[in-house]
Amino acid sequence: MSTVLNVPIARTPEVAPAASRRLVARFGRGSVAVGALVAGIALWYAVSYLVLSPQRRFLLPAPHTVLSESLLDPVHLRPMLVALGETAQVAGMGFVAAAVIGIAVGALMSQTWWLERVIFPYAVVLQVVPILAITPLLGLWFGYSTTSRVAVCVMIALFPIITNTHFGFRSVDPGLHELFTLGRASRLQRLVRLELPAASPAILTGLRIASGQVIIGAIIGDMFFAQGQPGIGTLMDDYRAQLRSTDLIAAIVLAAAFGVVVFVVCSAVSRLAVGRWHGSGGAR
Repeated sequence: MSTVLNVPIARTPEVAPAASRRLVARFGRGSVAVGALVAGIALWYAVSYLVLSPQRRFLLPAPHTVLSESLLDPVHLRPMLVALGETAQVAGMGFVAAAVIGIAVGALMSQTWWLERVIFPYAVVLQVVPILAITPLLGLWFGYSTTSRVAVCVMIALFPIITNTHFGFRSVDPGLHELFTLGRASRLQRLVRLELPAASPAILTGLRIASGQVIIGAIIGDMFFAQGQPGIGTLMDDYRAQLRSTDLIAAIVLAAAFGVVVFVVCSAVSRLAVGRWHGSGGAR
């Protein structure tokens, strides 16, 4: 007579859906970001009220003072938004020009070894020389208006695009190159069908880095080249000279917010383009 033992079968824990895990991860990252923002505002208040005396508090007005007297006052806010729009246009033109030049140069460097040896040292020099040292020379060459501002943006954004494009083209799987060789693909077919798609994650990473660099370049250009429509950097320089620290901080906050928006947009584009199949797209 046989007996059947009722052995309880351990249930395997249910695996949380991928969407739920992503939601939890995003909530965690968002909580850290909000916590850092709150800590920064608290530190700002502490310095304004505990470190600075009432006579010197104008050096760092409290956040609510900046909000009420500048950011929520149309008389003060309107010229800042107009100037920020001008800076955004300059940054956009510089970004497009840097993207076209940087991707083309990076691709050419990856195709010919002697071009890499000729161009790369000068790209490094362009990166290591302080842009503030070159800016006066650009004014002599291109004048003191929009053209020089765009030139500053291009120079400051070129290096990450060139290096990431070159890295992306050089990182193609050698096995795929052999496959295209067996298929007797031409140089153009290999470039368009293999190397460019494979390099796209690295190219997008370079563009994402450059998107922040061009904003810095546009603000620097505003400060040095004041002819024409003033940008947000021009207003910052004016506020500094007039000791209008409340408006100065408000302009800095607007410029920083604009930079964050641009970076988020570029990250979203990168995720949409390559996030499903490559980690550099920002998918988590």
